[in-house]
Amino acid sequence: MYTGVHAKENKAEEDTMDENKIKRINELYRRSKAEGLTEEEKKEQQLLRREYIEAVKANLRGQLNNISIQETDGSITDLGEKFGKKRGN
Repeated sequence: MYTGVHAKENKAEEDTMDENKIKRINELYRRSKAEGLTEEEKKEQQLLRREYIEAVKANLRGQLNNISIQETDGSITDLGEKFGKKRGN
């Protein structure tokens, strides 16, 4: 049982996606609905989407690795240390 959750400051480098790439993802989506995409654009869209998903996963993983739980006995459990601060999927 725990009494609270505390988020530590995330000092690790955040894996974020460039704003221009996000704009491009949205542009390709709109074009795919309006007029369709060329094969080259479809491949670009797929790669950008995959990159975006990986950035979101890495960001979430970084946040989760920096959570500590205060146990009922007052001790603090660092979930990042407990679960190994895993990298990758």
